[in-house]
Parts: sequence; structure tokens; C-alpha cells
Amino acid sequence: MNASDRTPADLLRSALAADPGRPLITFYDDATGERVELSVATFANWVAKTANLLQGDLGAEPGDRLALLLPAHWQSAVWLMACHSVGVAVEIGADPAAADLVVSGPDTLDEARACTSERVALALRPLGGRFPQPPAGFADYAVEVPSQGDRFAPYAPVDPDAPALAVGGLDVSAAELVARAREEAAALGLAPGARLLSGLAYDDWPGLASGLYAPLAAGGSVVLCRNLGQLADGGLDKRAESERVTHRSL
Repeated sequence: MNASDRTPADLLRSALAADPGRPLITFYDDATGERVELSVATFANWVAKTANLLQGDLGAEPGDRLALLLPAHWQSAVWLMACHSVGVAVEIGADPAAADLVVSGPDTLDEARACTSERVALALRPLGGRFPQPPAGFADYAVEVPSQGDRFAPYAPVDPDAPALAVGGLDVSAAELVARAREEAAALGLAPGARLLSGLAYDDWPGLASGLYAPLAAGGSVVLCRNLGQLADGGLDKRAESERVTHRSL
């Protein structure tokens, strides 16, 4: 990857320039049987659309704080990178009442209603499906995002030294996040082309690093697994073999 990258959005741009067609996130949900594979280009397109929604329709600005109430999921990774693209600080599991915006999954809607500003809800259904009945007081992400532009340009350049991520007592700038991602990639032994299978939640730094940032920083990819406890005996090894996994974080 490019040594001059100073924000997570820079890391994604470098990955896109290097090999847009390679897999970046392969997502499994063993409660639903869902499997989704996103190439770098497809993931970047989702990020661009979501960043346009965030900046344009939701009016988010650099320095705003977004409470992210989502599990480990490919759409969660999209929201993380969209926030980094705009310059919005992501606070994992933060109090929605103190946030400028909130993004919620279907199981945290009541909690998310404490936010008095913009609220977005994700159904987290297979294939990115919408809610059968839109939750009152929320924009349905699956309804709003398809019409957004495929290219994104921030109104203001993202400041590498501005707050980017807060999780589990860790509060880092964009540049510090990139540095930590590189350190984590080295600690995990990741190299370009590595395939890391992660069954960790997105509620602390190890889970976020394994599930997104470290593979991205290393030029690798992640097999992101949700509800691994519902996988049949022997299924994990079969998945690792079929997905050509080189490293695991469980």
C-alpha cells in the first residue's frame, strides 16, 4: 500500500488504484445463510454512495459525531469508511443522545431514538434488503442509498489529525487509525494478498482491526463472519479452505 496514506479513505483509494477487482470483504451470516462478496471496486462504490448520503442528504460535516450501533457486517464496514471519507467521527456504541447522527441496526432502534438529529436504520437483511415496514423516525438506508452518486468528493479535505474513531476507550485521529491499522497488520502477519477470517465483533479495536482496517492496510482481504456459533461442526475449516484463508481471528 501507499506509505503516504494518512487517512482510511486514502487506504481505500490506494487499494482501488492497485487492484479494483480483487475481493476486499467476503461476508457470511450463519443465522441467515447469507454470503456476500465485495471487490474493492464494489465496496468503494457503496462507500461513495453512502458518503454522498451522509454529506448531502443528512448534512453531515467534518467534526460531526456519528453513533454507530451496528454489528460486524459488510454494511457496517461501508458506514465506517463513508464517515472517514466525509471526516465524520465514528463512535462505536456511543450514546445516541450525545451524537449528531445515529446509524442503527434493527435491534437497537429504541436506543437510537434518543438521537434528536438525523437517524438512519439498516434492516441488515440479505442482499441489503429494506425494512418490510420502515421504522418511524428513521431513514431506511436501503431505500435512500441506491439513488446516490457513484463518485464522492468531500466539501472540505479530511484532516488527518481530526478525530476519526472512538471505541472501547480508544479515541484516535485518522492518521493514528492508519498507523494502528498498519501495526495490527504487521502483528497479525498480514501481507498483500492475505485472507483473514474474522469472527470478532465490531465492538472493540481488535474486532474492527481484524474485520476491516488491518486487511485494508496490508493489501489483503477479510472473510467477515457473523453468528459463527450457528455454523455446523467442521464448517469453519471447510469455509477456511474454500475461501483460501491464510489467517484467522476468532
